Amino acid sequence: MPVNPELVGRDFAPTAPYLVGREKVREFARAVFATDPQHTDPAAAQALGYADVVAPPTFAMVVQDLTLQQLLSEPDSGIVLQNVLHAEQRFRYTRPIVAGDELTARLTVTGIRTLGGNAMVTSDAEITDAAGDHVVTATSVLLVGEGDR
Repeated sequence: MPVNPELVGRDFAPTAPYLVGREKVREFARAVFATDPQHTDPAAAQALGYADVVAPPTFAMVVQDLTLQQLLSEPDSGIVLQNVLHAEQRFRYTRPIVAGDELTARLTVTGIRTLGGNAMVTSDAEITDAAGDHVVTATSVLLVGEGDR
């Protein structure tokens, strides 16, 4: 089954709140070789005006992944995980993610472009804090191959 073109414009339910933990930020920073002290040392982050350690910019992917799981589990999507490559990722921040943030994400499929038997599925995850204020928009492009559908 090809990727369902009716996914375009589909909004998914907001994710459960994700509480950003200090140790998760530190672990992520180590994993991506983000060595600036603001990512691991609360005092360094506070000296810059933040309440706690600041997550590296790509940390938003941790929260966005919850939304992509919704898309991939959609029964009528036509997307088979084994045929998916994460082709592109972009972030548009209003403010950095900081330990202690409680974040919720809501996914919208914004486009599908077919290339032969393949499809490029673009989605935006709007990530907001507990007050409902925008933190970051995470945009992903998934390349869905033909494979064994």
